Amino acid sequence: MKTKQILFTAPGIAELCEVELKDLAPEEVLVETAVSSVSAGTERAIASGDPNISIYSSGEVRFPRSSGYSSSGTVLRVGSAVTTVAPGDRVAVSWGCHAQHQVIRTERNVCRLPDGVGFAEAALCHIATFPMGAIRKCHLEIGESALVMGLGVLGMLAIPLLRTAGAVPIVAADPVPEKRAEALLRGADYALDPYDPDFAKTVKELTGGGVNVAIEVTGVGAALNGVLDCMAKMGRVALLGCTRNSDFTVDYYRKVHGPGITLVGAHTLARPELESAPGLWTTRDDVAALLRLMSLGRIAPSEMIAETHSPKDCSAVYARLCREKSFPLVQFDWKNQK
Repeated sequence: MKTKQILFTAPGIAELCEVELKDLAPEEVLVETAVSSVSAGTERAIASGDPNISIYSSGEVRFPRSSGYSSSGTVLRVGSAVTTVAPGDRVAVSWGCHAQHQVIRTERNVCRLPDGVGFAEAALCHIATFPMGAIRKCHLEIGESALVMGLGVLGMLAIPLLRTAGAVPIVAADPVPEKRAEALLRGADYALDPYDPDFAKTVKELTGGGVNVAIEVTGVGAALNGVLDCMAKMGRVALLGCTRNSDFTVDYYRKVHGPGITLVGAHTLARPELESAPGLWTTRDDVAALLRLMSLGRIAPSEMIAETHSPKDCSAVYARLCREKSFPLVQFDWKNQK
């Protein structure tokens, strides 16, 4: 069976290509994609040929390269060992790709949609598990203050999740004024410019002495240093951003050791695969939780979607992604092949 897939065929070049699908193994699921979401930071790194795209990668760069790990669609066929989904089920998909049809390696990576949850919002579930997992690892308690450093897709998703979890106040930080304005719409109580000379002082004033939980999403060493200046004693910092450049320093004695700060590795693959535990949920359980929150109207991440494109527009979309530092939340509508 042949299908269409978006591939990076060379650095900065995306094309909609025809590919051959392999036969289903017993544990695999074939999904017809409805919507796939673009994860700007990760996909910019993949498209550019960054050899450090993952801590688990070999560092060898080969093209073509694929991406598109957060999507949704309808199950077409299932392998003989699959029991939790059936043909016709609408599902959220984890670890798939930007393709018209996807062979998903395990049924744990698909989760049936409840009534009332559409494909567009379901296609955000997997990427939303990244900040959700970071918040869980910090063991946030109701009434604790929170800081989100960096307002890309993950940072924006973190805000309503922190609000749902009971964080108060929530301080959002980004140098781009438009992003700060959007953060206030998403549920942040305050939005500040981290380059303001009084940034740390202001955060401590707003939070009554310092932040209890911080979600660092930029992956920039200077931003982590800025976060540490804002923390309360015994605060927890989730390192959600992938800091691929290690050329920066932290005064660990004064900023971490002395105030008792906990730095939490929050890479989404640093979580259990089969069974959840307190603060450490599996991806599938986090997806299911997000779907419940969506179905009851507790969170509405689809409000963040700025643009929807046909997959045929992928070359122009990724050309923009590679040259624009600030990129909106974009999805591909695989029902629209015009």
